This record gives sequence, structure tokens and C-alpha cells, in this order.
Amino acid sequence: MLPLAKDLPSVQVVGRSADNLGYQCGGWTVEWQGGSGPTTAGTTILEGIRRAVSPKTRVLAASDAGSKPAAAIVVIGETPYAETAGDRRDLALDAADVEAVRGAKATGAAVVVVVVTGRPLVLGRVIEMADALVVAWLPGSEGAGVADVIFGDAAPTGKLPHSWPKSMSDIPINVGDARYEPLFAYGFGLTYPARERPPPLSK
Repeated sequence: MLPLAKDLPSVQVVGRSADNLGYQCGGWTVEWQGGSGPTTAGTTILEGIRRAVSPKTRVLAASDAGSKPAAAIVVIGETPYAETAGDRRDLALDAADVEAVRGAKATGAAVVVVVVTGRPLVLGRVIEMADALVVAWLPGSEGAGVADVIFGDAAPTGKLPHSWPKSMSDIPINVGDARYEPLFAYGFGLTYPARERPPPLSK
């Protein structure tokens, strides 16, 4: 379903990582463990989406209850960490992230899930609810780059540098294992042609 058209009547953007610069930058950003909010200068993914769409497109938030958007973009993932502070025994998504996707799905809209993370996470039911999945990793300070991919100004070109597990029982998982049934295999990654941008206006 990607890239999304820029002239949709409305797009709902939700998820705790949608408008959080600190989350998309991750650890080792200004502070050792990173942080939440405007930890540095930059553009959040939500701000990038607002710039990418047509002026006629309404960008809705989670608070716009009862709305029926043409598409919903749900930005979820990990909060910042560095070194041992990020050690986890369970790589499942936070319950709030799963609920954000479920809520978007309930609107009847096409759902694009964007995952902000430094490592593969166990997606669980989210993969079933998503119509498209974009792994943004930790995109840094310019969330507009993520919007470029969602709306076709840039083609996604990334390939997985590590097998993506279905569940915690898969971990560790590596190519060559006797039982190798990942959610996404090592080297997986889809793409589509980027839209041709119009030439800049002459002065």
C-alpha cells in the first residue's frame, strides 16, 4: 500500500514515538541514555508528515476521536537506552504500542506501522494488524526522512542486517540454524520506485 498519496483527505498520526525527537534519536544523544522530547534540534516524524502531505490533507491526532481517516500512521518502538541499561529478557512491544495499533485499525483505515528501534522487536499481533510495516530503526534528528519514504519522495532501500524473530523462543536466531523460521529472513527488504519530484521553481 506504500507509498501513500500526498493528497489523501485525512491521515491520522498516533503512537508515542510519532512526535518525540528524543525517542527517534535513541541513546548517546546529548546524554548517555538519551531522553524524551526535544533533546536536540530536529524534526519529528509527525512534523515531517505534516510537511509532506498536501495543504488540503487533514493530519489528525489520537485525540480526534470518532474520525475516520483515509490512512493511519502508527509510530511505535523502544524508548532510548545505552549499554546495559538496554538489556531485556523480553523484546515484545510495549502494551501501549500494541493498543495504539489496535485503535488505528478500529477506525477502518489502512494502517502503516513505523517501528523506531535499535534492534529487532517481537511484533506479535501488530504484524497481523498492519497493512504496511516500515522499520525506521533510529532515524536520528530528521524525521522528515521517514516521511519521505512513506509518501514516496524516497525509495526504501534497506535490507535486514539480522534475522527478525517471530517470538522470544526464536532467540538466538541466525542463518544456518537447524530450525530457521524467522518472521523476516536475513537480507529481507522491500522497495518501490520513488516519485519523480517536480523541478524547483526558477527565480
